[in-house]
Amino acid sequence: MGRLVVVSNRMVSPRDRSSRAGGLAVALREALHSHGGVWFGWSGRIAETPSATPSIVTAGKVTYASIDLTSGDHQAYYVGYANSTLWPLFHYRLGLLEFRRSHFEGYLRVNAAFAKALLPLLQPDDVIWVHDYHLMTLGAELRRLGARNRIGFFLHIPFPATEVFTALPSHAVLVRGLCAYDLIGLQTEKDRRALFDYLSTEAGATVATDGRFQAFGLSSRAGVFPIGIDTDDFEALAMRGVVSRETARLKESLAGRALVIGVDRLDYSKGFLQKIDGYYDLLERRPEHRRRVTFMQVAPVSRGEVAQYRTLRHSIDAAAGRLIGRFAEFDWVPFRYLNRNFDRAALAGFYRAARVGLVTPLRDGMNLVAKEYVAAQDPEDPGVLILSSRAGAAHELKTALVVNPFDIDQISDALHQALTMPLNERRSRHAAMLDVLRTNTVSAWCERFLAALEASAPVDAELARA
Repeated sequence: MGRLVVVSNRMVSPRDRSSRAGGLAVALREALHSHGGVWFGWSGRIAETPSATPSIVTAGKVTYASIDLTSGDHQAYYVGYANSTLWPLFHYRLGLLEFRRSHFEGYLRVNAAFAKALLPLLQPDDVIWVHDYHLMTLGAELRRLGARNRIGFFLHIPFPATEVFTALPSHAVLVRGLCAYDLIGLQTEKDRRALFDYLSTEAGATVATDGRFQAFGLSSRAGVFPIGIDTDDFEALAMRGVVSRETARLKESLAGRALVIGVDRLDYSKGFLQKIDGYYDLLERRPEHRRRVTFMQVAPVSRGEVAQYRTLRHSIDAAAGRLIGRFAEFDWVPFRYLNRNFDRAALAGFYRAARVGLVTPLRDGMNLVAKEYVAAQDPEDPGVLILSSRAGAAHELKTALVVNPFDIDQISDALHQALTMPLNERRSRHAAMLDVLRTNTVSAWCERFLAALEASAPVDAELARA
């Protein structure tokens, strides 16, 4: 394999050694350092004029290249189409979907700008790995410019059912763009079936048992590659974090009460209101848990410029106020709600201190918080993971307490079961999940995808240019 070229919406700077850097960024850096290569993406900066050429920083065997976006392109491509159109669509929130033709044109324009800026950096034997829904048409743009490299794409979020996806105007343009990739990676078999159903019913595709298909005159392949975490690293982080000053303060503040923890980016796909209602129901129907448990929800604000996210914050504030007003006592507040970031070490310590991890998104591609919570636990006295059946992680972490996130009673019952679960059962459930995490690490995920991309029959570059 030649150099690895990673392309993502945001390029992670080599200067960014923040302890908040996620496991995916760390794994991709490791893969780049192993193979040598380029990490390309948006710089995060807004400029008056678009970048004519990328800014380049070299660190060891890796070149970090980025371009700036204009305010108009950022608004159309990122705020508009990616996060106000594709994100709600792929998460089945059609009522929140906002489509503007100008936003779609901006999305195509930025994908084309990425391709134009990246092309001069490529070498003939480079292997290109494009990440996520922001860049679905980038492969087609590279082919249009004459790139003959092997190009793979990984979708980190779930792929929607055909009935949902076809609500999107110009949906065929996006899927034809995907077909320009040599390999399309998805989180679960359900996502792959959804893609194949669309290709069969809307594009008349033929699909083979090994995932190869022909559509729009192109041959490609789709595979399932559930993403993992750096399990050993997170275990070690949790062992250090549990004796940190932050975790000590947290434990002291709990005064011996059990901790239920939720950690989610502030997003309507994460099921915040259902979590709060389930916890409310627990305290209402099972008063023996009052004053004996505290629920702490960490929810860093994201995409604050999108109107739906501002509305969500108001709804959560109201639900939290009702819960606290109903159950709080002068020496106990049942719910803590934190709109801020914590570094990974602090979060790992918090996870290890929590008796219950409450991870109940309404729809999620994978959800790495669930995996991090399991990895952080003390195997001798582990906590219990409550996990949404609609998260990709539920296909792997089968001994979690799996719930329907729309079933408030089921969330409430699972909280009671978790808080009263005997030690032997907690150990057994945790050990089974930890075995999965030690097998499917993020590094193993990287290597599996890249090996499959290397083995894939290349897309006909001339046909893809058409």
